[in-house]
Amino acid sequence: MSGAIRIVAAGPQDAADIAALHALCFEAGWDEKAVGDILAMPGAFALVAEWPQADDVLYVGFVLARAAAGEAEILSIGVAPAARGAGLGLVLLEAAIVRAMAMGAQSLFLEVAGDNRPAVGLYEKRGFVRVGVRPGYYARKEGSAAALVMRLDLE
Repeated sequence: MSGAIRIVAAGPQDAADIAALHALCFEAGWDEKAVGDILAMPGAFALVAEWPQADDVLYVGFVLARAAAGEAEILSIGVAPAARGAGLGLVLLEAAIVRAMAMGAQSLFLEVAGDNRPAVGLYEKRGFVRVGVRPGYYARKEGSAAALVMRLDLE
């Protein structure tokens, strides 16, 4: 890899690349249309982690979110499997927090699979608190996992 990772804003033109990365990160990946529909929503934004290559740029992480009426919600956040373990998830989360605050959000919500211990730990470490549970929300190859609803008060 030939350059430092940077976090940049993404738009509808990046929907296919974000969808491809989403499919690497999750069992039930979102397709280009789903990502494009999210980006077309009022208050929606996307940030991507770009890793410059010799003659191209590789997306290694993303966050999709939206803000409205003093609240923001992370709709999806992911880091490519090959780029995990280096703190990129926290960098993306922090960038989303800054963006949400700039858009007037006073609180930030997200849902995370209860069996995704690394993500739950990251969010709790950052100060998110559990405010709800949606049993059986995420389908798994065998069974399902609850969604933990978490909130961070922004200051």
